[in-house]
Amino acid sequence: MTLVPTTTLPDTPTPAVDAIIDRWGANAEFAVEMLQDLQAEFRYLARPALERIAERTDADLGRLYQIATFFKAFSLTPRGRVPVRVCTGPACHAKGSARVLEAFTRHLGVQPGETTSDMQYSLEGARCVGCCGLAAVVTIGDDVLGGTDSSKVGKLVRRYRKIHAAAARGAAGGDVR
Repeated sequence: MTLVPTTTLPDTPTPAVDAIIDRWGANAEFAVEMLQDLQAEFRYLARPALERIAERTDADLGRLYQIATFFKAFSLTPRGRVPVRVCTGPACHAKGSARVLEAFTRHLGVQPGETTSDMQYSLEGARCVGCCGLAAVVTIGDDVLGGTDSSKVGKLVRRYRKIHAAAARGAAGGDVR
């Protein structure tokens, strides 16, 4: 089953974009907060949304792009519902995180910085996730998984695909058993 985003951003501004702008009083001083809300809603910052913010708040479009490209929390391309982050910090590197990242690349079929075609997972390398004592560390969504080695990746991907497929069936009113 291929999962597709339930919320997509067309080429023109939508009521959802305007609602976010309105939530912040169409005030350019809250540009970062508007971008955070857009990122949370659509999982990326589309050009039409940035243009709409600039139009409605009199913010400089170039400044919005500076913000969007400076902070790692923002993306100008669609991200998956579930981020998969492989720590590449020194402790994790020493414990084989490069091989773990390669294994995720094989099992998910995407390179770091890319999103699976079903829009479910985005793969990223992370400088450090702050759990050095658990190296090598991977985060999948909100789950922190320590002691990960490349031999565990296939099983992890299968387990999380099953969990997320069940959650999607449940959200669609299907049986989650």
